[in-house]
Amino acid sequence: MKNKIVSVGSIAIDELQTPKGSHSNIIGGSATFFSIAASRYNPVKLIGIVGDDFPKEGWDLFNKYDVNTDMVTIENGKTFSWGGKYSDDYSTRDTLYTDLGVFENYIPNIPESVDTEYLYLGNIQPSLQLDVIKKIKNKKRIVSDTMNLWIDLDLKGLWEVINLTNIFLLNDEEAMQLTGETDINKIGHQLIDAGPDTVIIKKGAKGSTLFTSKETIEMPVYDKIELFDPTGAGDSFAGGLVGYISKHGEENIKEALVHATATASFTVSDFGVTGLTKSSRESFESRCKYIKSKL
Repeated sequence: MKNKIVSVGSIAIDELQTPKGSHSNIIGGSATFFSIAASRYNPVKLIGIVGDDFPKEGWDLFNKYDVNTDMVTIENGKTFSWGGKYSDDYSTRDTLYTDLGVFENYIPNIPESVDTEYLYLGNIQPSLQLDVIKKIKNKKRIVSDTMNLWIDLDLKGLWEVINLTNIFLLNDEEAMQLTGETDINKIGHQLIDAGPDTVIIKKGAKGSTLFTSKETIEMPVYDKIELFDPTGAGDSFAGGLVGYISKHGEENIKEALVHATATASFTVSDFGVTGLTKSSRESFESRCKYIKSKL
């Protein structure tokens, strides 16, 4: 395999309003958070699109973290941008605007030579996820994420993706909306029956639950942090998970979950990817140790 990890998703310029302050021109997007997080373990090949307004600091960021951008298309126009405002207690988030820009009609041109051990499909539209699955013929494992928007807009396409996915991630609200169930255990096993061999339901401050046909693992959060910006936490979680198993295998999936949880804890500790980029090996290992002490 030429690539351990290939990531497909949005690359964005975000604007955020939170109780901790407001920031604009933040480099974001599902593929960005995932790729920076996963690069702790293995180089990542990124597939996506940006406009000609995408700043140099974004390219420098990818370059610094060994994220290959050879397959990031640059088109005349605006990079996908999103604005969000969090409530005073972070319990809700309002979307202020979404400008898809060049991402609106994006169809990736992927050479047949691209192959990978882990193909990560960020929470983009199911039709685009399916297109990538079809075009990358040489792949060992498919990991996918989704969001409530696609449950509303393309439920049929989303179930097609789930049927083809090996490891499926979503949060508890999305899981309930997708299945019509409220019992997380029932939902996990229902999703396992749909195709994936591993399902992870993220539950915010309550941690996450991993389901396979053989076991269920409950994972707590790292709770000794001050929350700044939850944007990208789920994609960072996926990056930590996929990064770990791409390097160490899936035999110890519990350890991979610990790493995923620690990774996400750094993301929410600052704005954008700043928390991820500031994490040292020592602080990361310390957080992993603390999470394991709570198991």
